[in-house]
Amino acid sequence: MLTFTKHLPANPDAVVSFSLPMTADDRTRSRHRFETDAKEVVNLRLPRGTVLRDRDLLESEDGSCLVLVRAKPEPVLTARASTGLLLMRAAYHLGNRHVALEVADNYLRFSPDSVLQGMLEKMGLEVTAEIVPFQPDMGAYGHSH
Repeated sequence: MLTFTKHLPANPDAVVSFSLPMTADDRTRSRHRFETDAKEVVNLRLPRGTVLRDRDLLESEDGSCLVLVRAKPEPVLTARASTGLLLMRAAYHLGNRHVALEVADNYLRFSPDSVLQGMLEKMGLEVTAEIVPFQPDMGAYGHSH
């Protein structure tokens, strides 16, 4: 079992031992045990409040191993609007409900929820179910890198 205690920002030049696919929820867990596709057991012991992003690195406790964090494809709803104003209104309404939200210039992405899907469709947005990597925004007080 490998224990990872250090979180490093993305570095395209890093030599990694393997990658660890993680859902958006998995990437918010600072203390957790995962099993890789190769059946390797990985134990996270990161500082509380650590939120991992796609392409971040984890360093093993003894410094001998680097692991690449990958955003694992997962079920999401992707909302698209005919205008920027409509997309902003949708983001406002989802934000009022404290929904974990990936915000892009042409879409909003969130975890499946039929009530929210119905609300957005009533507002005139096109909502599509997909299975893709999910990168929710860290929020105003999150640490970005």
